[in-house]
Amino acid sequence: MTQQPTIPHLDISGEHFRMDSEDVRKARATHWYARTDWGIAVLSYEDSSFLLKNPRLTQGSAKWPSQHGVFDGHFDRWWQKTLLVLEGDEHNRIRRLVNPAFSPRRIEPLHPRFQALAESLVDEWIDDGRTDFAGRFAAPYATRILCVILGIDERDWKKIHELASTIGLGLGITIQENIAQIDDAIVELTQYAESLVLSRRKSPQDDILSTLVETRDADAGKLSDQELINLIILLIFAGIDTTRNQLALAVEAFSKQPDQWEKLAADPERYAAKAAEEALRINPIGRWISREAAETFQHKERTIEQGTTLHLFTMTSATDPAAFDDPDRIDLDAERAPHFAFGGGVHHCLGHFVARADIGVALTTLATRMTDLRLGEGAEWLPDSGNTGANKLPITFTPRS
Repeated sequence: MTQQPTIPHLDISGEHFRMDSEDVRKARATHWYARTDWGIAVLSYEDSSFLLKNPRLTQGSAKWPSQHGVFDGHFDRWWQKTLLVLEGDEHNRIRRLVNPAFSPRRIEPLHPRFQALAESLVDEWIDDGRTDFAGRFAAPYATRILCVILGIDERDWKKIHELASTIGLGLGITIQENIAQIDDAIVELTQYAESLVLSRRKSPQDDILSTLVETRDADAGKLSDQELINLIILLIFAGIDTTRNQLALAVEAFSKQPDQWEKLAADPERYAAKAAEEALRINPIGRWISREAAETFQHKERTIEQGTTLHLFTMTSATDPAAFDDPDRIDLDAERAPHFAFGGGVHHCLGHFVARADIGVALTTLATRMTDLRLGEGAEWLPDSGNTGANKLPITFTPRS
């Protein structure tokens, strides 16, 4: 009789939990999933790929606040109506309406502005040989890129960055202890979004925000006022928080592989897109994707009961040695299978074209301006759960001549 493997348990809520730990690697080598206090963690690439496309799984993040003791309030009410957690016809309707606003055709003409912004930020500290990358590049770059895309006054960047960062605490395991300030940020950003909509109705511009307002007003039955406001809040929050943190994670990853950093610097046009993909694969901000079983079904030897939460570990699946050669290393010349940093299925990230573009521009600008990239002392990292990143990331480097 074949002995069944022992299913490992991972304490994903623990203060010291790390996705790149030996415990997680051992769990992945032991079995395709692990037990957690919030459902099961899917560890392998093969199973993550299959389950992301499984129609019996729905977006599983709606219960995130209640799983952490938050049952009501401004954040919870906004969260339950975001595009991230909507399902079925409601999700498809909104997604179909806003997809054109984020197409490559709309984003590509903005690349020169992304490049100019990146260069100007680097100019501020390049001669110092050191900087706090999170505060002096990643935060202003991500926020001002979002301002450019939506058509927001760039002078407001510090205000909306602070609000977006505060709302980002809602995706961490410390949500309950931070919920008062998170709720306040939702209220303030709601008021700000309402003022933006009013402004575009009075004076439309050639920007995505005007496109969304026009979509709303062209047919009142397509998109409600509240759906429009909720969407704008999501775009501001997600567009800033994800890019800011992903850039810090990318720099951390490349600092460990100077050969690949130099390869990018030597041929940025060739490697820009691959640099972004490898950074997203090896060190993604979203450490897992949540799904929930809408009905009971069988996957391999496991019966997944209706209501079960599944966390598909993006970093673990994208560094699975069963799917990738030398998986823990960046390789700008390797042909890789798709990663899941932007999710998958019908909930694939709406802004993935934007993220890929601005991350690629940022990394090539940085690589062509500095060498000998190293992490300094005193980095401050967010918990390695749901979404992660750096509040502070000192780096040292040598300016390129």
